[in-house]
Amino acid sequence: MGASHSVNGKEAPYYYVPSFSGHPVRTSFAILIMLIGAVAWVNRVPYGNWVFLVGLLSLFIMLFFWFGDAIRESESGLNSKRIDDSYRWGMGWFIFSEVMFFAAFFGALWYAREVTTPWLSNLDHQLMLWPGFSGQWPNFGPAGIVQHFEIIGPFWLPTINTVLLLTSGLTLTLSHHALRASKRGSSIFWLFLTVALGFTFLYLQAVEYMHAYSDLNLRFDSGIYGSLFFMLTGFHGFHVLLGATILTIILLRLIRGHFTADHHFGFEGAAWYWHFVDVVWLGLYLFVYWF
Repeated sequence: MGASHSVNGKEAPYYYVPSFSGHPVRTSFAILIMLIGAVAWVNRVPYGNWVFLVGLLSLFIMLFFWFGDAIRESESGLNSKRIDDSYRWGMGWFIFSEVMFFAAFFGALWYAREVTTPWLSNLDHQLMLWPGFSGQWPNFGPAGIVQHFEIIGPFWLPTINTVLLLTSGLTLTLSHHALRASKRGSSIFWLFLTVALGFTFLYLQAVEYMHAYSDLNLRFDSGIYGSLFFMLTGFHGFHVLLGATILTIILLRLIRGHFTADHHFGFEGAAWYWHFVDVVWLGLYLFVYWF
């Protein structure tokens, strides 16, 4: 989240080593509570949804204090060029780990659709294990174990959300170029528009989920299709929520004048993450809603 290499002409140290921090441990516990609540929620355990919300709220509280410490270090002139390089490497590896995370779910989708479904529908499996099983995707399991549901096509909410995210990538790029040209007012405007588009995407995804549950009977327990649909789109939505939150913090910092045309990695790191979220959505739009 670094912004500058010096403050008021004071050079930053060669390499700044921060003091011991409890933020990583506390944040890990918040994520653990959130995941326990999510598991309990989808398995209809009483109060699972409230445990999830407590974990989510705790996560954002921990991130607020963690970001605050990083911002104070930056604004105190403690971040040298070497620290800036460390931030860039760290963000790059973090995004790489996220690529692997989504690659696992995309791989599960491909394997279930292209390998498992045809394999279980061959004659041997139909006679011995899965009588009446059809090799179509999506399927309702053998003998209709899964309740009938309808899938969500690309029109119109997913397509509208695709336009929103692609537009947000454009507005974020315009904001970045304006910052590099020292046009802070223009940069603030385009970044504000980016944040608004991100939260609009989340609102429309919530509308889509309500439509899926109430009108299409498409639920998390709707077989392998339902599980993968909500895992892929849900985790992506969570990443959009985190990205939009980070961009909101960057917007507030931009308004307060924390960034300059030469030193603004906090902005760049958030932009890298947002563009990654855009690319993942394009994959989801094609392989979940179209194919």
